Amino acid sequence: MRDVLDRERLLSWWDGKVHRLLIDLAVAVMFGGVLNTEATPWEFSLHVAAGAALLVRRRFPLVTAGVSVAVIAFTAYLPPSWVALYSYARRHGSAPSTWVVGVVIIATGVAANMVRYPGGMGFPTLLSFGVNSALYTVPAMLGLWLHQRQALLTAARERVERAERERALLTGRAVTEERRRIARELHDVIAHRASVMSLQAGALTLHAKDEGTAQTAEIIRDNSAKALTELRSMLRVLREGPSDLSEAPALADIAELVRETGSGVRLSMPGDLPQTSGSTGRAAYRVVQEALTNAAQHAPGAPVSVVVEADDELRVTVTNGPGEQPPTAGPGYGLLGMRERVALAGGSLEVGPTADGGFRVAAVLPR
Repeated sequence: MRDVLDRERLLSWWDGKVHRLLIDLAVAVMFGGVLNTEATPWEFSLHVAAGAALLVRRRFPLVTAGVSVAVIAFTAYLPPSWVALYSYARRHGSAPSTWVVGVVIIATGVAANMVRYPGGMGFPTLLSFGVNSALYTVPAMLGLWLHQRQALLTAARERVERAERERALLTGRAVTEERRRIARELHDVIAHRASVMSLQAGALTLHAKDEGTAQTAEIIRDNSAKALTELRSMLRVLREGPSDLSEAPALADIAELVRETGSGVRLSMPGDLPQTSGSTGRAAYRVVQEALTNAAQHAPGAPVSVVVEADDELRVTVTNGPGEQPPTAGPGYGLLGMRERVALAGGSLEVGPTADGGFRVAAVLPR
């Protein structure tokens, strides 16, 4: 990792890309004039300076332009100035400074030719000006085109990113509105029915003619009240999004859940419960809750066992025998809901019939 970071820092002038450094090295050798064997020591030093300037042209295009002007003035060697003008136009586009740099380079080239080949101010001067202008047109136009192309690509990328953000925002708003609509529907339907059931059970508790009926009615009332409390918590999550779930059931609440279910359920779990994450505890509780509900619906009167084991993982197993009475409800979404909860908690779920005609639900959850 340190080698990669060091390489990126050393290649920062080339955007951390090795191939860009290699390209600039090749450009410096080809256009800098360092391979000119006929150059004098003074000219060779200028060519070396031009090669070094071409090597850093991406970071310092103005320095490259200045060195190329010096090379033209003292040696009349034009190739470094072609690359310098291209690099400056590529970096700054059609800014006024680009035109200033171009005029200075062309004027220097014309003046150098006039000094080297004196011939008056007539046709040779116009020809020199025209030739120099033509020689610089191609790199300048290429640099301007690439700069404009990069600007268009950047603008298009920004528009796409802005559109993605707006779409995500609209999607989030749509999801929020749909969750609130579902919360309103749940409140209007389920909360009303559960409240009526709780009130009726409370009335039955007060007017029951025998103790068994009063106890059953009290159990119904108590469970209805707890269902309403959990429903309100879930509705709050639907309306406001993920929030504080400190009131949500956890692993320690499984014992109370089994006790409320009735004497037909046998529980086996460690006396010292392990520490688990909130999602794991909620998933384990909901698995037991849904499995007990399914057992009561599809195998009424059957014995049920709940086993909670913990070592490196948390294992929850709910097994019921064959029912003694006909099922009281048809198939629903209980198993699908259990699978989704366990999957969200990072665990796995196995369900299926047992050899004696019963049913088994086994969840393995991370601690």
